[in-house]
Amino acid sequence: MEFFRIRQDIPFMRYALVLNAISLITFLAAVFFLAYKGLHLSIEFTGGTVLEVKYSQTTELEPIRSAISKLGYTDVNVQNFGSSKDVMVRLPLIKNPDGSLMSSAQQSQSLMQELSKLDPSASLQRVEFVGPQVGEELLYGGIKALIFVIIGIMIYLSMRFEWKFALAGIIANLHDVIIILGFFAFFEWEFSLSVLAAVLAVLGYSVNESVVIFDRIRENFRRYRKLDTPDIIDSAITGTISRTIITHGSTEMMVLAMLIFGGASLHYFAIALTIGILFGIYSSVFVAAAIAMWLGVKREDLIKVEPKKEDPSSRDEDPNFGAKV
Repeated sequence: MEFFRIRQDIPFMRYALVLNAISLITFLAAVFFLAYKGLHLSIEFTGGTVLEVKYSQTTELEPIRSAISKLGYTDVNVQNFGSSKDVMVRLPLIKNPDGSLMSSAQQSQSLMQELSKLDPSASLQRVEFVGPQVGEELLYGGIKALIFVIIGIMIYLSMRFEWKFALAGIIANLHDVIIILGFFAFFEWEFSLSVLAAVLAVLGYSVNESVVIFDRIRENFRRYRKLDTPDIIDSAITGTISRTIITHGSTEMMVLAMLIFGGASLHYFAIALTIGILFGIYSSVFVAAAIAMWLGVKREDLIKVEPKKEDPSSRDEDPNFGAKV
């Protein structure tokens, strides 16, 4: 399915060096902010207390946040879940004056005292404590999941195409992941399990776009035998533009709907997906394809030419076959 077809190939590879220089600067900036500021981890990774509070009527979240801030909390997540009458509060671990960690019972008691002042109908439905040890295990589990996904992508691309495409594809995917994490480090957005899920989804989404372009490059190598590699890549990218607009446009519409109407619970998840989709398109076109070109990919890498077999019958027809010299 195509909305339109471009008759003349766009010379993407002509600007590959400049655009990849910009990508390198962006990538290094993301690495700097990750090293300098670090990620603002949620209590799922650092530990804390999760409380579910129910009200008799619809309640506003901002007064609740203000009331909690009076208790000395600076990093609190307050959001609706299920309905506008149900509120989930995530409190980080804090210490008592004697240096010991405040228990979940102490946190919930002080919280409910403040919330009852705002609305006497507030009732505590559930309290769940996430210890630092559990949060650390979740963090390392997420890192391992990310590593296994990267290894799986490399194996898949190596088997389906060729090592040059595998290397180019994984560099492009890591480029997307680091830039997403760099945004979260720079703006100090909360990095939670849902954001980690979005990063893993972006990895698969980005590699899918790269595979589509790589497939078209291989197809063009078979179709156009007289074109140079940059022209082959330009033709492949131009030929997939309509598909890219349809696929990524429809996906981004869904993500924007989550970002606008999904509330606080889906806010950072949708932001991570939005950044990943936009940079995924960019990296598949300008990073992955350009790196494959600079690695020297050629027709022989993708199309195996079988050696011509000698026809035995031709020997009988050769009058000099078997003659002594």
